[in-house]
Amino acid sequence: MVSVQDIWVSFGSFDLLTGISFLINDQDRIGLAGKNGAGKSTLLKIISGLQAPSSGLIDKSADVSIGYLPQQMKVSDTTTVLNETLTAFNEINSLSEEIEHCSAEIARREDYDSPEYLKLCDHLTVVEERYRMMGGNNFMAEAEQTLIGLGFERKDFDRATKELSGGWRMRIELAKILLKKPSLFLLDEPTNHLDIESIQWLESFLASYPGAVLLVSHDKAFLNNVTNRTIEISLGRIYDYKAAWSEYLVLRQERREQQLAAYRNQQKMIEDTEKFIERFRYKATKAVQVQSKIKQLDKVERLEVDEEDTSSIHLRFPPSPRSGTVVVEAKGLSKSYDLLDVLINIDFKIQRGEKVAFVGRNGEGKTTFSRIIKGELDYTGELRLGHNVKIGYFAQNQDVLLDENKTVLNTIDEVAKGDIRTKIRDMLGAFLFRGDDVEKKVKVLSGGERSRLALIKLLLEPVNLLVLDEPTNHLDMRSKDILKQALLKYDGTLIVVSHDRDFLDGLVSKVFEFRKNKVREHIGGIYEFLRKKRLQNLKELEIKDKSKQQSAVDQEVSANKQKYLDKKEYDRNLRKLKKRLEESEALIEKIEAEILAVDKSFMEPGNYSETHELDYNRYRDLKEQLNDEMNRWTQYSEELDNFIKEVKS
Repeated sequence: MVSVQDIWVSFGSFDLLTGISFLINDQDRIGLAGKNGAGKSTLLKIISGLQAPSSGLIDKSADVSIGYLPQQMKVSDTTTVLNETLTAFNEINSLSEEIEHCSAEIARREDYDSPEYLKLCDHLTVVEERYRMMGGNNFMAEAEQTLIGLGFERKDFDRATKELSGGWRMRIELAKILLKKPSLFLLDEPTNHLDIESIQWLESFLASYPGAVLLVSHDKAFLNNVTNRTIEISLGRIYDYKAAWSEYLVLRQERREQQLAAYRNQQKMIEDTEKFIERFRYKATKAVQVQSKIKQLDKVERLEVDEEDTSSIHLRFPPSPRSGTVVVEAKGLSKSYDLLDVLINIDFKIQRGEKVAFVGRNGEGKTTFSRIIKGELDYTGELRLGHNVKIGYFAQNQDVLLDENKTVLNTIDEVAKGDIRTKIRDMLGAFLFRGDDVEKKVKVLSGGERSRLALIKLLLEPVNLLVLDEPTNHLDMRSKDILKQALLKYDGTLIVVSHDRDFLDGLVSKVFEFRKNKVREHIGGIYEFLRKKRLQNLKELEIKDKSKQQSAVDQEVSANKQKYLDKKEYDRNLRKLKKRLEESEALIEKIEAEILAVDKSFMEPGNYSETHELDYNRYRDLKEQLNDEMNRWTQYSEELDNFIKEVKS
């Protein structure tokens, strides 16, 4: 389907990708692995056609279509959620307009036996078949189901896109790509802006999708559930494994051990050869052997071992000050934004030492409640913090609080205390600040780099309640593991807002689900919570009348779809009636002009002749045509008036 052939990407003297080649086959589910900066996103851009390689070729089949979702994109916010999503069906809309045009043309013409008329009918048949094959009769329902799967509610469909956050706008872009049904998806970190329910929906969608998928993700669970092949980029080369993420890690370790063994054997051979050369270099009797060894050494292709950061870094929080037994307690707490109720009369309690997760769909109040705990938002009801509670809060915009004129190293050095000061550079390296990066000023860092720096700074402050809002969005897998290990050893109380199931697994022992303005407590880890949720959903289906429930949903989808189709049908018929009336008026003007010309010829001086007799016959025919067309015009006018009245009534 797609062939990547000898691709090189170079920046000056640095080679990012060095002659990589591989095939993407139908229904492949490929995860791209590699360190940050290895070239994963660059490779996606090259395959999508947005970036040209330094050399090499991307060969695609003629019928291949690509849907590419980058990490960041510029979007236009001038319409509503549903209308923006429906732009995915531009080809269907074009086909619909073509069908309308052909139908109107066929209705107007009367040359039923002409080749042009028959050709027009054949063209209409082809267009209608293409329209049907692309789902033209069902695209509204598909659009709604996709938006709902990605976390939108029906009440959001008419919201202006300019009111939405960047994360929700990315969901619309993802919905558009999914609805275009390309033969190859290229997805760069698609889960960054999705909650757990939406990620599970996307997993199910991709699992049953008939096309191919190539994706970059730092979500281990997502990779395991979606991919069946892993391509690792390392030192500019690729290693292709016919395995999902977990199995790939095992195979990768085996490959590395083989690399190390071959590397050690080669180093031993090189060392022995160099010793021989040095020992006998100046002995005439060994000159031939020495020259042979030198040539042999020059021909050796030196093996490289993939870089791997094996340093053992163990982040430890400073001992947290002891707090009261009850750390946070809410009674009858509510929060609204103008007319929008977010939390209604919730009761909530967290005790000292608990590690809990806040989960739920976006917009259900997780971040809002976190900010209430921090003291950033007002509310109604009661909220009490325990004795001596000191809060450390990480928000997704935490990076704006950093001093832009300080370097990365100075920012962390200011808050590091005790023995941890000796490991500052190791810590920064673990969170992707390596080498000269630590001397960069904060003002030149990207948004993701600032977020990581803010997280490191927070981890070093002596607090006994950590509130972390999506802390893993900009971290690679190794950095997430280091953060998770540090949090496991943290002796304070922890609240994590996250959609990363692998990160939460084993870290939290309680889950608070935010849903429909309420907070529900679930004892157990994240996967136990997800299992319970599925069981609860099954029980609900048993209790409720499934057929009635589905019927209500179908009726709503059908009503929305029918409303849209009715509007299109009304516009089409209205245009047809107006056009017919305009054509009749134009014909009347033409006949009247011809009658006027004949009248003038009758008034010219001269004797009666055969020409005048012919003019009179033509004059009589024109009068009859005018009378007939006036009757038709009257009929058309009445039909248009009646059509408009019927619709209004």
